[in-house]
Amino acid sequence: MAMDSNTGGEEFGIGWFLSIKTTLGDEFEGQIITFDKASNILVLQEGSKTGPRRNIRLLKANHIKEFTLLGQGEDPLDINNCYVDLNSVQAKEESAIRQAEVEAERIGVGVSNEAQIIFDALSKTLPVRWDKTAIVVMNEVRVSSPYLPENVSGGTPAANERVKKVLELQRKKLHTPGQ
Repeated sequence: MAMDSNTGGEEFGIGWFLSIKTTLGDEFEGQIITFDKASNILVLQEGSKTGPRRNIRLLKANHIKEFTLLGQGEDPLDINNCYVDLNSVQAKEESAIRQAEVEAERIGVGVSNEAQIIFDALSKTLPVRWDKTAIVVMNEVRVSSPYLPENVSGGTPAANERVKKVLELQRKKLHTPGQ
């Protein structure tokens, strides 16, 4: 049963499965989750699959060129039929917390903006971490405030020279106008 959306006053039933053609040429199938008459927005769950992953599409009803009613389903927001994979949610939460902790460790506490810029530059090519206000590179070379090449200590001579070279290049970039 094909219907034209331009007939005006159409009501969309929650749970309907529709095949939709938009004015922009998109074609897809979806189930109506809700229809907001005031804003003329239709919220659809694309495809007819069920399970933990679903694509949701918001569509202005006046952008529907035509639609076909494919059938009637249950209310997709019925609390008795909703499924939340708690293990997946907890795993995502733990991953996000770990990532936030890693990112927080990269931010120096009590250091200047210039020190943070130097840390970020060193971290692009070398493993670095903060030890209070000192930058520790490769777990052996330390760069202390004011983060000049002469403030580099520890580590093998090769590692020490490598850190000094990167530090000198970054300092030149910091003090070159237009950077």
